[in-house]
Amino acid sequence: MSNQTASWLPDKKALEEHYEAYRPSFVILLERLELLLRERILVTSKPTYRRRLKGFPSYYRKLLRIISAGFEPKNEFPVLTDLIGIRVICAFLQDLADVEHLLREQFTVLEVERKGADRTFREFGYESTHILLEIPEEIRKDLELPPDLVFEVQIRTILQDAWAEVEHELVYKSEFSPFDLPLKRKLASINASLSLADIIFQEIRDYQNKLNRELDKRRGSFYQQADIESALDLAISGSEDPAVPKQSRSNHPDDTQVSAPTTHPAASAEALSVSAPSVSDEQTPASPYLTGTIDDMILDAIESHNSGNLERATEIYTKIIEQRPNDTVLSVIYKHRGMAHFASSRYEQALDDFRESSRYAPEGFRPYYYIAIVLSVMGREQEAVDNFTRSLELNQFQPYVYFRRAQSHYNLGQYREALNDLDHAVSLGYTKPEQAKLRILIAKKLDIT
Repeated sequence: MSNQTASWLPDKKALEEHYEAYRPSFVILLERLELLLRERILVTSKPTYRRRLKGFPSYYRKLLRIISAGFEPKNEFPVLTDLIGIRVICAFLQDLADVEHLLREQFTVLEVERKGADRTFREFGYESTHILLEIPEEIRKDLELPPDLVFEVQIRTILQDAWAEVEHELVYKSEFSPFDLPLKRKLASINASLSLADIIFQEIRDYQNKLNRELDKRRGSFYQQADIESALDLAISGSEDPAVPKQSRSNHPDDTQVSAPTTHPAASAEALSVSAPSVSDEQTPASPYLTGTIDDMILDAIESHNSGNLERATEIYTKIIEQRPNDTVLSVIYKHRGMAHFASSRYEQALDDFRESSRYAPEGFRPYYYIAIVLSVMGREQEAVDNFTRSLELNQFQPYVYFRRAQSHYNLGQYREALNDLDHAVSLGYTKPEQAKLRILIAKKLDIT
């Protein structure tokens, strides 16, 4: 029996020599693996990466433990699954699932272990997802590595990683762990607080994502209506003298489309109709929105706005304004309410709200852009040019603003200025077909072939 036990004792010196021989390749391998992960793991919040090569003393101690537990080495240098590893530290809980999904898609997964997954809702402690992966052949190239080498990826949130580091020092590396019940409760309460914080952070992130999606929809509909109005302007100006004022537009709240001379098919009422989506009775609430936090009200207003219930959206925006939040919030809400007025063809009210938005955020470039769009739609092109210019003074990298200012210059008969703005728009990446059409119109006016 003693001879059998002795035969399993590893030769520490020989193992250390093998380890040191492999070490340079391990270091290069880890660098390559981290670079590969950075290229392939693309999630919304950029993770932090930490490479780890287990030092020889740690390697040897763990090897002795697993040999004692029945592990039978097959090679001169037994490979441990966590010999080399990379920790992927994410900001949010959802990122953990996204990273794991990407790893499964792009690597060969050998094993997945979810540390802490077996705890009940009353228990708290170390949490992490450990994934064993095959090392791609292209990464192994020109490296001297032991057979059967794999690498481990640990996925954690920032808070999970913080807990793991502290717990490792207090419990794992300490000769004595806390035995006293009050101390254990304190540790558990800290971990519970961190777990709750992760959940709350994710809930806030989910809210922001939903709000941003709704904002994108709302902003897109605003630009779409502005594009339709711009198409009308070009249809009129393309065959009429731009020095002649454009056909006036009614500011009556019930006006939902802009008429144009029937000699211009592109400007037909059917093509240029700008009406809000119909809203069924079921979508309309029985009572006005009066309660809730400002965050709830903003999301509800924007959802109503996007669904076409512009009156309800306007009402909620007004309720928020009446609560007199800080200047930043006021600027945003006036801007949204202005868009609701614009979508209802209430151009004067839209203009007033966009001006209020700029008053509460004088360094914001978007309100001036929106003011300019409304002025252009109202046929007040020189004022529109002035506000487009103000927006560009605050942020010169806006290709769409250069394009819209080019339209206004064109409608004013300022063809050289229009051409110059078009060039700026294109140089900043504006490639929509409208710029090519406008360029052709300008070329005709300037007799450029």
